[in-house]
Amino acid sequence: MANSFIGRDMAVDLGTANTLVYVRGKGVLLDEPSVVAMNTKTQEILAVGHEAKRMIGRTPDGITAIRPLKDGVIADFDATEQMLRYFIQQVHRRRYFTKPRLVICVPSGITAVEQRAVKEAGYSAGARRVYIIEEPMAAAIGAGLPVHEATGNMIVDIGGGTTEVAVISLGGLVTTLSVRTAGDELDQSIINWMKKEHALMLGERTAEEIKMTLGSAFPLPKEPEAEIRGRDMVSGLPRTVTLSSAEIRHALEEPLHTIVDAVRATLDQTPPELAGDIMDRGIVLTGGGALLRGLDERLRHETGMPVHIAQDPLTSVAMGAGKCVEEFEALQQVLVTDNRR
Repeated sequence: MANSFIGRDMAVDLGTANTLVYVRGKGVLLDEPSVVAMNTKTQEILAVGHEAKRMIGRTPDGITAIRPLKDGVIADFDATEQMLRYFIQQVHRRRYFTKPRLVICVPSGITAVEQRAVKEAGYSAGARRVYIIEEPMAAAIGAGLPVHEATGNMIVDIGGGTTEVAVISLGGLVTTLSVRTAGDELDQSIINWMKKEHALMLGERTAEEIKMTLGSAFPLPKEPEAEIRGRDMVSGLPRTVTLSSAEIRHALEEPLHTIVDAVRATLDQTPPELAGDIMDRGIVLTGGGALLRGLDERLRHETGMPVHIAQDPLTSVAMGAGKCVEEFEALQQVLVTDNRR
């Protein structure tokens, strides 16, 4: 019986910025941006993933490139469902397979209605059963933390739409905080800062590139510089500005402060025994935000706790959810169960 499932069950990290699909026995087979490009007149999907992302901010009248998830939850149901179906088909070349069981990751602060929407999307994309796992739990399993032991593990998962902070012990979430400030918010604050300080309009993609190349959360020994291109808001013409990472750090100050505050607030809510464990073991950072330079330093500085970056922060959530698919029976308890169907 168990054998008949091999290669069909999947775990999906349905992220605001990227969606990863893990297939049982095969690992992460797909990692693409959560972007859908559609024809606005016929509602027909033109491109999904990398191809659609290239279109953001560059589309003519009849086409829009949208990100169907906002702040970790579904903003456009149809587009999400189409995107999910597309990604599942990408991995499942053969159509005659039985329908897969799906494990989908959701932010921990998600409402019952939002959770239901994720399930519905999974069912309409062709799943036989949909299980839900909370992102911080998946991230902790994926980062290799001993979640089932009676010790406190603290995970900070900074994605595109949400930052999830959680303390996990005995296979459950003890304290969690989900704030809707993460990668997207960092990009947005770069856009706003450039408008205010340099009267320069930037696109989303440029802002994201600046964050990756120049962004930092703590003073660096050498502050790199780069030339930024955008549209001058006064003359309306393209213009280039030279910026240093110190200036971008100012731009990122507010959202970073929110993230650091979330970590502090979670530590504040943690039972003292577990807080002691975290003092020993440290805080583990995962998610794309963990790649922001100096963020570990900044958290170390502000909390006085040791901070480690997970081995492969971008895939931790998918790997953790994947582990649940591999050892379905053993890890059943961490999944959020439902009795529908």
